[in-house]
Amino acid sequence: MKYIILLIIVIAVLYVHYRGRVRYRFWRQLSDHSTFTAPLNGFMYLFSRVPNTPYLRPEMFPELAILQQNWQVIRDEGLHLQQLEQIKAADKYNDAGFNSFFKTGWKRFYLKWYEDAHPSASQLCPQTTALLRDIPSVKAAMFATLPDGSRLPRHRDPYAGSLRFHLGLATPNDDRCFIEVDGQRYSWRDGEGVLFDETYIHYAENTSGENRLILFCDIERPMRYRWAQKVNYWLGRHLMSAASAPNDIGDRTGGINRAFRYIYQIRIVGKRLKKWNKTVYYIVKWLLFGGIAWLIWSAFLTPWRRFHGMVASRRAMPQKPVTPAKVSPAPTAPLSRKKPPLTV
Repeated sequence: MKYIILLIIVIAVLYVHYRGRVRYRFWRQLSDHSTFTAPLNGFMYLFSRVPNTPYLRPEMFPELAILQQNWQVIRDEGLHLQQLEQIKAADKYNDAGFNSFFKTGWKRFYLKWYEDAHPSASQLCPQTTALLRDIPSVKAAMFATLPDGSRLPRHRDPYAGSLRFHLGLATPNDDRCFIEVDGQRYSWRDGEGVLFDETYIHYAENTSGENRLILFCDIERPMRYRWAQKVNYWLGRHLMSAASAPNDIGDRTGGINRAFRYIYQIRIVGKRLKKWNKTVYYIVKWLLFGGIAWLIWSAFLTPWRRFHGMVASRRAMPQKPVTPAKVSPAPTAPLSRKKPPLTV
């Protein structure tokens, strides 16, 4: 059984790697989070009800039309947030998912994250949060800006249970402000929506001379079967909600981001180590990755080992000999002795 599990993991990793036209190099892929989430994402791809392509038609999700119809209302609330300087980078190390983007100028204001709207969003963006509340398939949403001169590096998002929807609000309307998904480029336009699979390698760039403001949404991936949809919903509700990040002190911070402030200290040590000696840095890095892979492998094997141990112990138990049951003879009625009739 353990070899079957190993084979499934290897097939999933290979599929994720060769799925698109744009790929990481071997060592980059080996250390990327998509390698560790490949079995989970492979499940999502296998049972997906929508095509596994870099871009999809927004019309496949008719419920999103209300966002495009009200894009100016949403835009006005987003621009008001900009004036208040509420669309910003995280104040602390409490946004693990987007921490690396803040260095290049990318900023965000969360509206919701796999649960109800953030309290700060309900207060500052009542109309946008009301629109989102009526669309259950929108699991996460935020305002996101990409200032002139900013560039998001090539990356994959970790979870394939969702699809990414961008609605242009206040964009340069310029081809120099774009996103490229698996080698296919799209330039944002005001009032126009685009839907893509964020688990393909993608990056974004803005050299237009103007800022870009969009509505950024994660849409629950439709699955072929009801049971698969329930699995996707459960994972989003319990796994992805742990990555919730706050806009301010009144918003909820998920468990992953509460731990991130401590985990990031390891990252700081790693940067210092790399600056001191790259060879030592990579040796330590791969030892850590090997340890993580071993822990994941052990976690997969433990239930199977217990199951096989139980089966083997039952088979090894001595069998009691089966003795035939004693059958007592059926009771018989006593023979009646009839006296001969008297003769006279």
